[in-house]
Amino acid sequence: MKKKVLILCTGNSCRSQMAEGVLRHYKREEFEVFSAGTKPSAVDPMAIRVMKEIGIDISGHRSKHVDEFKGRRMDYVFTVCDNAKESCPVFPGATRVLHWPFPDPPHGQEESDIVLEEFRRVRDMIVGRFKDFDG
Repeated sequence: MKKKVLILCTGNSCRSQMAEGVLRHYKREEFEVFSAGTKPSAVDPMAIRVMKEIGIDISGHRSKHVDEFKGRRMDYVFTVCDNAKESCPVFPGATRVLHWPFPDPPHGQEESDIVLEEFRRVRDMIVGRFKDFDG
């Protein structure tokens, strides 16, 4: 039986979406993966772009509110930003809550080489941490 993983961030627009994509891509046999936000917005187009560069398609993802998962059993809940850590709800059962913070790339800015490089830097940090997670 697959372990259930929820990845939380504030907007569920970038870091949590990228982490969800990484775990689904590399660990789909082991984990059922979800992501959500405390104040969801929309998946950032630059996050979609930099993930596609490494062969992971998150274009079908949508931002979800953490309330969609309240009461559901999760084996792991990751918070990938400090705001999500502070407002993380309590999950029933033997949920392990892990805080793996990553820098927030510059949202809402015009696409440029500098902005894309920052998204790639954060993406690579997320890949490096989540690709080898084995629960």
